[in-house]
Amino acid sequence: MLAEFHQMTWDQSLEDDCRQLVRLAVREDLDRHMDLTTVALVDARSEGRAAVVARQHGVVCGLHAIPLALDEMEIAVCWSPQRQDGDAVEPAAVLGTLTGPARDLLTAERLLLNFVGRLSGVATLTRQYVQQVAGTGARIHDTRKTTPGWRRLEKYAVRCGGGCNHRTGLFDAVLIKDNHLAHVAHADQQSLSPAQAVELVRQRLREMLPDDANATIVGVEVDSLDQLSQVLPTRPDFVLLDNMSLTQLREAVALRDATGIDVELEASGGVNLNTVTDIARTGVDRISVGALTHSATALDVAMDWK
Repeated sequence: MLAEFHQMTWDQSLEDDCRQLVRLAVREDLDRHMDLTTVALVDARSEGRAAVVARQHGVVCGLHAIPLALDEMEIAVCWSPQRQDGDAVEPAAVLGTLTGPARDLLTAERLLLNFVGRLSGVATLTRQYVQQVAGTGARIHDTRKTTPGWRRLEKYAVRCGGGCNHRTGLFDAVLIKDNHLAHVAHADQQSLSPAQAVELVRQRLREMLPDDANATIVGVEVDSLDQLSQVLPTRPDFVLLDNMSLTQLREAVALRDATGIDVELEASGGVNLNTVTDIARTGVDRISVGALTHSATALDVAMDWK
């Protein structure tokens, strides 16, 4: 099995990302001024209590962001969670309660719900994909098709939904794609096959990262069985099978198995909830799904005043 990519947990790096996003969200809502409606209508001494509630079935994610956002906004609101990230929830499920100055609750309401709704939407869609491939042995992976600035948070939401994280960014793994090869062919006036590219990358990694070359995950994209047969002897960590038909995917798995080479095969392209089960049944190890993050619909969550 492939030495796995870093898998997101709620840690300091996610907290730092979340704080930066909260600052931007506060600027969007208040522009360094005030909540005009709330200040005009609500007495400064008024206290309030509200529940954060799911309005539909889903997988909750982003609850860690609530106390962090309250802290970043410097408001004296107390958060008491009743669920945790990764929990499956039903309509009317109370995720937690907020207690404190009514003005602060009203001002923070949409910001908090946006974080929880967005991340819960990613976790919920991921869980649907994971359920579709249950029992096949295939794992659902995310991609870099994420909302700018939200990548680590969205990848964390994928983990809460039961999926796996692909590489975090360009810095932590090699993935040789067709555009890399196309540029080399254009710039150097010579073609470079995927197999040759793997060999060249291994050589360059030994020069660039002498202490970490062997630990660096190397993947390569192929779009034909001929390319796969040439690539397998170079032993990349994984091969991305780009937009292959079900028949081609089955043949690719058979070809890999016949060689006895321990290389993971990843299906990519044309993946949706209607196709993912059949793709998983071809025997591939991984299925990468950009839709987990670029097409997830926010879970409907709301604040109910008590």
